[in-house]
Parts: sequence; structure tokens; C-alpha cells
Amino acid sequence: MGGPLRVGIVGAGNISAQYSACLARLPQLRVTAVCDLQADRAAALAAQHAGARVLALPELLAAADVDVVLVLTLPTTHADVALAALAAGKHVYVEKPLATSVAEGREVVKAAAGAGLRVGCAPDTVLGTGVQTARAAVDAGRIGTPHAATAFMTTPGHERWHPDPEFYYQPGGGPLLDMGPYYLTSLVHLLGPVSRVVGASSRPSATRTIGRGPRAGTTFEVAVDSTVTGILEHASGALSTLVMSFDVWAAHLPRIEVHGTGGSLSVPDPNHFAGAVELYSAAAPDAGWVDVGRTAGYVDAGRGCGLADLALALAEDRPHRAGDELALHVLDIMESVQLAADTRASVELTTTCERPAAVAGEVDLTR
Repeated sequence: MGGPLRVGIVGAGNISAQYSACLARLPQLRVTAVCDLQADRAAALAAQHAGARVLALPELLAAADVDVVLVLTLPTTHADVALAALAAGKHVYVEKPLATSVAEGREVVKAAAGAGLRVGCAPDTVLGTGVQTARAAVDAGRIGTPHAATAFMTTPGHERWHPDPEFYYQPGGGPLLDMGPYYLTSLVHLLGPVSRVVGASSRPSATRTIGRGPRAGTTFEVAVDSTVTGILEHASGALSTLVMSFDVWAAHLPRIEVHGTGGSLSVPDPNHFAGAVELYSAAAPDAGWVDVGRTAGYVDAGRGCGLADLALALAEDRPHRAGDELALHVLDIMESVQLAADTRASVELTTTCERPAAVAGEVDLTR
């Protein structure tokens, strides 16, 4: 790769601001084009990157100065946009989830393999210092052999703050598909792939009301389950308990904890890139929970560091860490948990993946 990977952004909605701020700091990437159904939003996003221009989707896909398409559209369109970009000969990086079904996700992975192109997928928060420091502690044997984990994501719902929250409560949304990727991707990094799941789910409220913005007070229907619980059996034999809910007003629950034969590890919020990792060692119980300090991961990272990792992987001819097989496996876990809940049966997963390579030590992508 002779220079920065040139990025065409498709979708200039709410999440694009976080990507834009990070991409502007990363020398591995340069935004050259932006596309959105709302021209004013596209223009505002393009103005944040010198030389970037606003293009219609067919023009962006055909542009010679776009190497990779960053897909920030609604989840229901992720697969379609990714497939169109791959057909145009572009690498792809998709905001989570990879697709809204495993069948769609398989098509994306298959198309990329057939074209010899890369597909990356969020979340890349797992590449930050929080989860990577925790992974380094697990891999170093600081809690002995890991055998269990818990993962809790509980909120009252995104309609409190998002101006257009309906898609969170439609097929392709819900707490599992929206927030599950952060927690499940972290669990795969920490404990490896999942082989079997059981689950249960519920929908306590039939409607939701927008809390902020110009549409505050608008009520809409809920079309997906808003609380989902699952038990995951990892291929290693470890068991993880998962709770994802848009129905909890407040809770005293950890984000992620990993438990081993020699201790326990408290992992920070996987929706963020950093945070304290705390260790309770069976060898020193009187010390209680101890902050292990920052030891690994992309430092001061933001949304888009996974795309920078993809750019470096192309240059170094290595697998990228936020890869499509991992994203497909996480999608399979989520779909299988919901299927288990719907059928009241255990479900064997049809996919697996390798644990991505760890980010060894502290790495500053801006240098």
C-alpha cells in the first residue's frame, strides 16, 4: 500500500460523527467521498475532510479514489451496500452488525472471498486498551484457567436520547443485535468461539415514546423482544451468561467479568475503548480487587481504528482483527440465542472463527 487507504463513507447519520472524528486522526486512512440520502448531512460530513466530495452511491462505488467503503447505514441495508461495494471491487468495513441474518452475512463473506477483497466489521472497541488489557491478563494466566463469564447490558432504551430511535425496535434491532456485538465480540476475544447456546426473551412494553429532539413525544410500536438472556457454551468449555435489555431503569451489575480457577477479572464497558481492568487473585485475596494498569491495545482509540487495522493488515499481508468471519460468528451467536428463546431449545452454532490476534502491548495508531 503506497499511501493511506482511501475511504468512501456511505451513511452520514448519528454514528458518523464518532467515525469522522477518529478517521481524521489516523494517517492510515483518508476520506475522499461521502454519500447519504440527505444531501445536507452528506455535505456536512464531507466538509470535515479536506478534498472529500459528495457523491451518489453509484458514483462512490465507481470512484477510482475510493479503496474501501465504510458502511454506516441502517442495519437492514448493511448487507446490500456491502455486496454492491464488493461487486464494484472495493474493500468494505461495516458498522455492526455485519447483516441482520446469518444467511445475509454468509453472502457477504462469500462474495469477499470470491473477489479477493477484505471485509471488516465493528465493533472495534475490543481493540482498545480495555478489552485488550483484559485479554492479556487472561492469556498470561493471571486468573488460572478461565471457565465462566458474565456480560450485562441494561438500559431503559435508546429512545431517551436518539432523535430517530424506531429502527432499534424493528427487525435487525433490539438490545441483542444493537448492543450484543460489543459484548459477544469481547467474549470471543477473551474466551474463544461459541459452540452452543440456550436463551429466553421477552417484550414487556408494546410501544415506546421518543424522549428528545424535534419528535419528542412521538409513540411507536416495538416489533422485537427488548430483553434477551442467553447461556453460551464456548468451544473451550467455558460458560458465559448474557443479559441484554432495553427494559431496566437502573442496576448494580458489572459489564463483563471473567472467572477462572485462580481468580476473577473485571472488564470495562465494551462499548468504550478504554477503562480500568481489575483483578481479584485467589493467591492474594486480602488485596481485593486490584487495577492491573494499562498493558495492551490501541491507545486513545476511536470508532474507525478497526478500519485502520485493516489498512495496516493489507500493507503487512496479515489478517485484520475486526474480520468478517468473527463478525459472522457473532451474528450467528445472536441469531442462535434468539432462536433458542423462540423454540425453547438449545441451538448448535453453524459457524466458528479463530480468536483474532491480540494487540500486543500499547500501540498508538496516530503515529
